[in-house]
Amino acid sequence: MALAEEALRKQLGKYKFRDLTIEELKNVNKTYPNFTFSMNTYTFKDGSQKELLNFSGTVPVKYGNSYNIPIRLWILDSHPFAPPICFLKPTANMGISVGKHVDAHGRIYLPYLQNWSHVRGGVTDGRNILEKKACLDKSERPKSTVIGLIKEMIAKFEEELPLYSLSSSDAARQSELLSYIAKITEGETGMKSKSKIGGDKNQGCFNKITVVGAGDLGIACVLAIAAKGAADKVVLLDLSEGSAKGGAMDLEIFTLPNVEISKDFSASADSKVVVLTVNSLGNAQTYLDVVQSNVDLFRGVIPAISHYSQNTVLLVASHPVEVMTYVSWKLSAFPKSRVIGVGANLDTERFQFILTNLLKEEVLAKDAWIIGEQGEDKVPSWTTGNSVANQTEAMAARNSRDKVANRAMEVLKGKGQRSWSVGLSVADLTDSILKDKRKVHSVSTLAKGCCNINSEVFLSLPCILGSSGVIEMVKLEEDPLVREKLQSSAGSIHDLQQQLKLISIET
Repeated sequence: MALAEEALRKQLGKYKFRDLTIEELKNVNKTYPNFTFSMNTYTFKDGSQKELLNFSGTVPVKYGNSYNIPIRLWILDSHPFAPPICFLKPTANMGISVGKHVDAHGRIYLPYLQNWSHVRGGVTDGRNILEKKACLDKSERPKSTVIGLIKEMIAKFEEELPLYSLSSSDAARQSELLSYIAKITEGETGMKSKSKIGGDKNQGCFNKITVVGAGDLGIACVLAIAAKGAADKVVLLDLSEGSAKGGAMDLEIFTLPNVEISKDFSASADSKVVVLTVNSLGNAQTYLDVVQSNVDLFRGVIPAISHYSQNTVLLVASHPVEVMTYVSWKLSAFPKSRVIGVGANLDTERFQFILTNLLKEEVLAKDAWIIGEQGEDKVPSWTTGNSVANQTEAMAARNSRDKVANRAMEVLKGKGQRSWSVGLSVADLTDSILKDKRKVHSVSTLAKGCCNINSEVFLSLPCILGSSGVIEMVKLEEDPLVREKLQSSAGSIHDLQQQLKLISIET
């Protein structure tokens, strides 16, 4: 390309490493000559603006057929010490397939961006600009490059196509929705807007449930909910690539009454319950990276779901359930009563079954609950005390009960949580909500104020569920050991949440 280098150098006046930036742009243009370069104003999440170099073009992707995927990359003035900001640039007849690498705004998230390495030779962010510049002047070059980023982008898009074709009416709805989500993210509007895209075709007519995610868990939830018979319609919202795969494809082949499969968020409109089963499957290196990938995925999903079903109950089955329920609550701006995690409902039902049928302790089972954090840190608890004559008898009764509970917990340890078993638990919860049963379930709910917990964390606690979600939390028996375990779980979950970027922050 005929780069007017002097003119570009002037435009890049505030860029700290202009020579490296220009050199990289040349390399990109050699490989992808269709890209065009310009300086434009970029608006960050905090409202601040900068004139940044950006380039737009298409990358070739083979997904059965060959596709040219339009993208736009913004190069920060601290390049190469910060990764580019990447977006899809869909045309009016293209829809965005929200997935593990793309959110509803078209923002692209890749392991390459998360693991962006600055320079070979060990230059770190701890060094100041002069030190970095000195290292680069000694012929050290960035380890991560835009070319490398584009190559990974192509590879990931070939696994999961990020765009699909829209009809003219769909294109109008998609454009309106993306505009609405952008306003929510930027704080320009609240979630209490009464407008709905897609009209009132489902309003007030029947019990509708949407399951988000067409993986094994999502399919299991659809089948279990359909079998339960409480819902008049079940929508499976498939956020994966272009065409249906696996279980979603089988559901299309072997059609079920009242089950619909869609890739369009508008299909979820006016759902009474929305079940979230999606999990990011990126190549994250640490547990924090895994959770952050899920948060990034939810940033695109929750505002869209909340927009179409503003009175729904969100039921979260994604992992880790406590954190993702908190994320859903924050992103949706729903009242805490309408954001619930599946929590320990399955473990509690199993625990009560073991007590009743294997250990023949039916009386104990009625008041027995598994609470706290999913996994090894869950703890048995009770909702009533023992009616006994004196303190000695009370202590003996409690010791006896604890021995039985320990035996039940040992049996419970051998029970894994398969997709179909979690699906049955989800169907149980949705049945209680749709039918307004006022039944008690151990679900993830905001635990602040319980057991002297002062942070905003979600833990499994016994709750009465009805059509509006959590109606009331059931009072637990006082137990110092249980309180200590809940506080410990709350502390570790809160620490993890503090490390997450709930709202995307560019550097």
